[in-house]
Amino acid sequence: MGDKLLMVVTDRISAFDVILPCGVPDKGKVLNQLSLFWMEFLGMKNHLITANVDEYPVELQPYKEDLRGRSMLVKKVNMIEVECIARGYLTGSGWKEYKAKGTVNGEKLRAGYENASKLDEVLFTPTTKAAIGDHDEAINYEQTQKLVGADLAKALKDATIGLYTKAADYAATKGIIIADTKFEFGKDADGSLILADECLTPDSSRFWPKESYAVGANPPSLDKQYVRDYLESINFNKEPPGPVLPDEVIARTREIYVKAYENLSGRKLA
Repeated sequence: MGDKLLMVVTDRISAFDVILPCGVPDKGKVLNQLSLFWMEFLGMKNHLITANVDEYPVELQPYKEDLRGRSMLVKKVNMIEVECIARGYLTGSGWKEYKAKGTVNGEKLRAGYENASKLDEVLFTPTTKAAIGDHDEAINYEQTQKLVGADLAKALKDATIGLYTKAADYAATKGIIIADTKFEFGKDADGSLILADECLTPDSSRFWPKESYAVGANPPSLDKQYVRDYLESINFNKEPPGPVLPDEVIARTREIYVKAYENLSGRKLA
């Protein structure tokens, strides 16, 4: 399709960079439609052309009912090989590093934080964008500058923190804390920075209900953490092949994803 790509979001799910052998019904629709919601809300230039399947090229029309709700037609962009993570709260791998070294991505933090503490300021904690089957690796800001150049590193940091802050302020009005999230960016033909891929979904973010939040422990979340916690409970070695999820874990994961979408967007899942 020339300078266009069709992105289709399946119901497959991954954890710890391992694709699991089972799907979660409607997961693809949640990720696709929540990304569309955020792209419209955030207002940053992005890769979207249309998600209306009736406007897709003629060669895709025979498949439009399969694509409806879980796809978007996008511009091809040159993706930047850095995953841009914003942290507003100390949790996950950041908390583990802080406990061990007092740092996050090598950046020294003040003493006194607890698990799930709100950080004094939003952190930009990028990672490498690993090949399939490999694990992303945390890099600091200086390493990011060496990887992409000082000007682009600053643009990535500013965009990441700006988008996170706008989204987190909005989510708070819906009773949800965005503890952290990941963005991916590219450049279009004229060199403009473009928001691309998924955006503020349960796969790329930690969503905590404000009503159950307390410093010292991670609250039950509306995101993929439920699946990660299950895999940790069965001592999954975080290497392929991944285990088949039990039916009750799949059903609960679907419930969590749909709730995240509906609470944040104010819409019913189509």
